[in-house]
Amino acid sequence: MYRPSTLAMILAGGRVDELGVLTHYRPKSAVPFGGFARVIDFPLSNLLHSGIERIAILSQYRSYSLINHIGTGAAWDMIGRNRGISILPPFKDYENPHWYRGSADAVYQNLDYIRYYGPSVILILSGDHIYQMDYRKMIRYHTEQDADLTAAFIEVPRESASRFGVAEIADDSEEGGRMLSYEEKPAEPKSNWASLTVLCFRPNVLFDALKKNQASDSYEFGRDIIPMLMREQYKVHGYKFRGYWGYTRTIDEYWQTSMDLLGEKPMIDLEAWGIRTNLAHRGISDRQPVKLGPQASLENSMAYNGCIIDGTVRNSILFPGVHVMAGAEVNDSILFFDTIVHENAQLHRMVSDVNTVFNRNVTVGRPRCEEVNRVSVIGWNNSVPEGFRIGCGCTVAPRIAPERWPATELVDGEELK
Repeated sequence: MYRPSTLAMILAGGRVDELGVLTHYRPKSAVPFGGFARVIDFPLSNLLHSGIERIAILSQYRSYSLINHIGTGAAWDMIGRNRGISILPPFKDYENPHWYRGSADAVYQNLDYIRYYGPSVILILSGDHIYQMDYRKMIRYHTEQDADLTAAFIEVPRESASRFGVAEIADDSEEGGRMLSYEEKPAEPKSNWASLTVLCFRPNVLFDALKKNQASDSYEFGRDIIPMLMREQYKVHGYKFRGYWGYTRTIDEYWQTSMDLLGEKPMIDLEAWGIRTNLAHRGISDRQPVKLGPQASLENSMAYNGCIIDGTVRNSILFPGVHVMAGAEVNDSILFFDTIVHENAQLHRMVSDVNTVFNRNVTVGRPRCEEVNRVSVIGWNNSVPEGFRIGCGCTVAPRIAPERWPATELVDGEELK
């Protein structure tokens, strides 16, 4: 019987504190992106277009929104006799008393799943990056080099390299070369080739490394597995990726990556990339077309099904169901599903989570928030009181009760919990 030669495993279960209120109730991979999609749609779409048809998603933190979004996998054409998406939550049994203790431990706890499918290549991906990549090219390079591990890297500015796993890669070819050194978030990076957390393993090497790692007290691919294989002189290669890569670890990075969707020649072209998503999730496909009122203005922006725009929207991304009323202005902002902006509200450089209401005369940010490089973020299911002022770089937790709002304003950088 035909079996897929490559098994993909997406690390999608975690959250990061830097995304704050956007991950209070969802994993970072399920954060909405691009006006209709989720962050995890990018690796899933890459897998679809790369012809990789057997996928496991390792999920731990507040998995419901992710499970609801993935559904049957039909949105990515992953239904069939030898293809499909499996969501693998953590578990405890008589041998294992732990939840997932890290990315490497999550894969280790599902080795029986991997062995069942018997792949010749195991592809491990992060579920929270924005990029387009044909994984077949990397797998072909990995196979041609007879490598035990091939990891993908991208060049980043030297001053920001310390935030990532960084490798020195031999100049063997344009595609990549032997990995000469690897450090996880070094204070003084030796290189500016940063890890994409796209890892291509020879199965028996991965099994051995994960088993040895169980004797450790740290269970991460970047911090533990890659350095171990380097020390033990396995054949480890770096694959050089040269396309766009958007990082969404912090609110500011999420906002900037979203802004890369806009402009005459956007850095992210969702149509050209062939991004798929589950249009049944939140009823996207069932909503009415975008409705523009007689006084509406939509400039360098994206708006999707169910949006009603009677006010002014500039340089912004509106998810389905957003309503911008007459006299309201939305600038340089991202509004998630079913957000309502009432008359004369003024929004600048901010991210609003779902079901948030900005009442009349509310002000968020100001036209020059970019001078302090701060993005405000409002958690879901909030109703910002009429006339309230929120400064640049403020954070509002989800579901703030009416009596907990201050009298008039939040000053720059203030948090409301």
